[in-house]
This record gives sequence, structure tokens and C-alpha cells, in this order.
Amino acid sequence: MEEDTGKSTHVGGATGRIHGADYSLVDYNRAGIPLIEIVTKPITGTGEHAPEVAKAYVAELRELIKALGVSEARMELGQMRCDANLSLRPHGREKFGTRSETKNVNSLRSVERAVTFEIRRHAAVLNAGDTVIQETRHFHENDGTTSPGRVKEEAEDYRYFPEPDLVPVAPARSWVDELRLTLPELPSARRKRLQAEWGVSDHDMQSILNAGAVDLIVETVSLGAAADQARKWWMGELARRANEDGVDLPTLPITAAQVAEVVALTAAGKLNDKLARQVIEGVLAGEGSPEEVVAKRGLAVVSDDGALLAAIDEAIAAFPDAAEKVRGGNQGPAGQLIGAVMKATRGQADAARVRELLLERLSG
Repeated sequence: MEEDTGKSTHVGGATGRIHGADYSLVDYNRAGIPLIEIVTKPITGTGEHAPEVAKAYVAELRELIKALGVSEARMELGQMRCDANLSLRPHGREKFGTRSETKNVNSLRSVERAVTFEIRRHAAVLNAGDTVIQETRHFHENDGTTSPGRVKEEAEDYRYFPEPDLVPVAPARSWVDELRLTLPELPSARRKRLQAEWGVSDHDMQSILNAGAVDLIVETVSLGAAADQARKWWMGELARRANEDGVDLPTLPITAAQVAEVVALTAAGKLNDKLARQVIEGVLAGEGSPEEVVAKRGLAVVSDDGALLAAIDEAIAAFPDAAEKVRGGNQGPAGQLIGAVMKATRGQADAARVRELLLERLSG
């Protein structure tokens, strides 16, 4: 535990660091804010999965901190950061290799990218017969690389020394046990409960966790959406968009309330899946709420039977052979007619209602 002393900003130069800077600014606005540094034991044997393991560890720790009410743990706001330490060693050797420490990584995705880059960098240095330097590194979001920071050759460089004004703290075991009883539901227990409530497999639950979608789905469900629909949109269209944009799912410019609104509009028959995707696209583009996007883009489902029957009659006239086969009891060609109606209505018709009206039309 420690207190933040302030923040230095180095202005000028090519790197934004003190070396080569024209001058430095010191910001004391954060001075006195309590910090907790959590240091893990070495996690060995992860091999090529080390980036995923590092990301999963930070994700689990973040969930635990949030559950305990210690912090909102929003990494993008600096409420939680990760210093990712990494070293390589030959197979069968027990002694750790020289490590590097990538400082202040500020997202789960960046933790994974930073560790991936450092594995490749260490391997390249060692394969070339050179020596890895023990140092801090800086991660660059724009290209996923790291660059040297401060060399730390010895443990003394970390300035570990006793603080004479702080006495040892040894809480009684009884007090620890008493406090444990006051803890809220912990993330692992919560996941098991949600998995049972949602009826999803271990694999699907792990995918939800990896995507950072648990809280998003929970909040969307709390706003009235069915769990399967909330999962569908967060783990489908929105996860795809986050992956394309190279960002974490929770940072997308759409809220659980807006997703719940899309689900409600779809359940009410005002949108179909195709239109709902366009609505989400509009929300992500900053065009307003789902209702506003529907109005601006004219995306409401065509539910007027008169308009649908007119489009059906046009489809029957355009594809008489298909219509005749449907009249004869072969419903296979109905798909061609329904497709024509959907095209004529720009995908805004209720396909189920179109089928119902079409079959009624051709049964007479």
C-alpha cells in the first residue's frame, strides 16, 4: 500500500519522456490518493498461452476488486493498471531468465498484446546470442510494441528499505474470519450462478468472460431483456464490431440500456434482426438512441397488411411458376416469393407475417 505522490509530464522531445524533453510539468492533483500494488508469485509453464493467462489474471483481479467495492477498476481511466513482468528460460532449466517489466498497461487487450510482443522480443534477443537486459519497458498502443524505460540491474534499484515510522500489522485471525463473512458474492461464485441461470455451457461462459461481457449482459437483463437475447447481441454483432475495431467490448460507444432497447423493439415486432443490426450500427456511429436511429433511418418493420399484400401480389406476378407450385402444395418455392417481398420492402417486412399472408393468398 502506498500513496500517489503526483504525476510528471515531460514536454518536448521525440518520446515524451524525461530524456530529450524540453521541460517537465508536475501534477499534484492525485497526491495522497491511496494505491494498492498486488504482486503475484511467478506463473510458470504457460508457454505460448502466457498472453492469455496474463489477460485472464488481470480480468479476474479486476472483477474481484469491483465485487469488493474497492474501486470501479476502470483501466482506461487509470483506476487500475498492470505492470507485466516476463522472462523466458530454456526447456528443462529451473533458473528463471532475465525479466522485463512493461509498465502501466491500461487495458486487458493491451496486457495480452504487451506480453505477446515481449515473448517475441526476448526470444529474438536470446536466439541471436545476446543478453536480455533487466529493465522497465513502455507499451505503445498504436503498434503493440514496447520500448526501453529504466534499467534495473539489481534489486537495490527498486529502493526496498524498511520504513521506521510504520509498525508491522498482524490482524487477529478471528477478525479476518469475521471480515470474510461480510464479503459479497465473489466473481467465481457469481459466474457459476449466472451460468446456471442462463443455461450456457462451460465453453460459452468462458467466451463471455474472455470478451468482458458478463457485466454487460447482466445489466442488459436487469433492464428487461431476455438473457438469450442479451447474450446474442453482446457476443454476436457487438463482439464482432469490437474485434474489428481492435477495442475491448465494454469500451464500445453503446450502453446496456441501448442494447436492451434494441431487444425490446425486436420483441415488439418493430424491428427484425437485419434492421436491429442497422440500428446498432447507427447507435455506434453516434446517431442517437435506438428509437432515434429508427426514426432517422426509417428502419421500422413494415407491419401494414395492405402494404405487404401489395408486395406479395407483385412477387406472385413476377414469379408465376413458383406461385403455381405453392398452390399445388409444394411450399419450397415460397422462399423465392418471400425473398422478393423482403427485397421490395428493403428487408423491413416481418418475414413470418409475409409467409403467413403469402400462403393465405395462394390457398384460395
